[in-house]
Amino acid sequence: MPDPATLETVLARALAAYDDLLGLGEEVEDEWTYVNDLGAAWRERLEAAGELRAGAPISPPVEAAVDRAIAEIGAIEDPHRAIDWLSTFPQVVLVAIGEQP
Repeated sequence: MPDPATLETVLARALAAYDDLLGLGEEVEDEWTYVNDLGAAWRERLEAAGELRAGAPISPPVEAAVDRAIAEIGAIEDPHRAIDWLSTFPQVVLVAIGEQP
């Protein structure tokens, strides 16, 4: 049986997916600064949640919820829609792991 997921492993996957979303949003040149500022703020918030509860195990339903959110943003192809999700996705992840957005 594999080891249970930890907050760090789940957040690492979420942050990697978030970086892809940021890259897509950066394609909108007029929004480049906004995209990067927003991305930096939410990345900092997600990383802080990970540091606060380092090593905490994550239940399979929580892991599944975060993975579902990752799949949702992975399906985004439109850069403008990606920008819409830049603040939504981190909030979904935070709620899933039991943190305040």
